[in-house]
Amino acid sequence: MGDLVLIRHGETTWSATHRHTSYTDLELTPDGERQARALGGFLAGRHFAAVLSSPRVRAQRTAQLAGFTVASTDEDLAEWNYGEYEGRTTVDIREDHPGWTIWSDGCPGGESPSEVGERLDRLLARVHPLVETGTVAVVGHAHNLRVLGARWLGLPPSAGGLFRLETATVSVLGHEHGRRVILRWNQPVPPEPGTATDRTGRH
Repeated sequence: MGDLVLIRHGETTWSATHRHTSYTDLELTPDGERQARALGGFLAGRHFAAVLSSPRVRAQRTAQLAGFTVASTDEDLAEWNYGEYEGRTTVDIREDHPGWTIWSDGCPGGESPSEVGERLDRLLARVHPLVETGTVAVVGHAHNLRVLGARWLGLPPSAGGLFRLETATVSVLGHEHGRRVILRWNQPVPPEPGTATDRTGRH
């Protein structure tokens, strides 16, 4: 039985400013491109039975710069649909809706936590036969990968709120004594010599 490696894409202008980014198809920043190449070095030598990616440019570009051969893109790996909150920050949203949280309230015109959970359950069902043959990597986004981690453990989608996840990080889901567990979470790639990495929270 292999592991499931979760890779969050590199930095974009919106992730750097904490703006919710779903269907807006942004390129990586120069720092994001450096992060993606560093991911490739960090994971060099690890064999993947398959690499799946979100269809968004920022995820596919991260996979490309990391040197991965993407077997397929999967719409279920797309980021949580933020609907009317696309491009807004949590601080901005709470000015209009105090106490709002995506994990309990979802997004008007977008997806609810249960809807995101349903599509990531579909993804896990498709990925399971591949994990039985080896380690699988998925390249995706902050909120959807956090829900994926929760659903791997059998927790409700809202439990993804407990798992902070930053850009260009590696997380590993696996097994221990027949149980699904988190083997590693939100591991940053070591920065290149002479560079500094901002590890502030995103969303």
